[in-house]
Amino acid sequence: MHIVVCIKQTPATANVQIDPKTGTLKREGMAAEINPFDNYGIEEAVRIKERVPGTTVSVLTMGPPQAEDALREAISRGCDQAFHLCDRAFAGADTWATSYALQMGIRKISKDTGKPVTLVICGKQTNDGDTGHVGPGIAAWLEMPNVAYVKKVDQIDETKIVVWRMMEDGTDVIEMPLPAVIAVVKEINEPRVASLKGKMNAKKAEVKRWTAVDIEAEKSKIGLSGSPTIVAKSYNPPPRQGGIRIDGKTSEEKAVNLVAKLREMKVI
Repeated sequence: MHIVVCIKQTPATANVQIDPKTGTLKREGMAAEINPFDNYGIEEAVRIKERVPGTTVSVLTMGPPQAEDALREAISRGCDQAFHLCDRAFAGADTWATSYALQMGIRKISKDTGKPVTLVICGKQTNDGDTGHVGPGIAAWLEMPNVAYVKKVDQIDETKIVVWRMMEDGTDVIEMPLPAVIAVVKEINEPRVASLKGKMNAKKAEVKRWTAVDIEAEKSKIGLSGSPTIVAKSYNPPPRQGGIRIDGKTSEEKAVNLVAKLREMKVI
């Protein structure tokens, strides 16, 4: 079995800056870390490897040169090999262009390693975009079945996977054939801390870096120019204003005063 975990290096702070011309994040000099939801994807892939003998876990990201740090951290936690899509041509991609580039990377991983990818795991969403589009987008490009909001991998073998999908009104139990794509939520596991051996492996690991040409990506489908959507406007929400205190000696008196205030404001 061959699992590919798609991860992203995202801001490690809420104090982010937006380029006013492109509407994209200014990543230069910004503290970054593995996207929180992707940590659960890494952990679940490693747990499956521990359950299914002969499983290989590859980790893939698209990003600037410093994103290699995220790949090495994933190796320190148990992933076997890492691949980095790194090219200025990828910059500014929306979720459509991002999922296209990643699926082209996944195809190349299958081709170059000689092990067809059995399962692709993504985090539910990223903390800088919050769309949740990339996992299902990868599945659409690869023409694979997919399930999002996965909170448990119940069964898995070379031919099928059974997962629990978190829903607003309960849980769906879904079986689907492999190869497939899943997007996981934080309820699925508790990510492990890297061991000393894992950190040593990560330090000496070879991270393969690919450009758009290497993965044979179509120029019209990558980066800012290949993105069908744009950020038209970005701004910080106004600060929250202080509330109004409703006084009264008893709850009944407070209720009367509240109604009076609402009438004064013409709410009722």
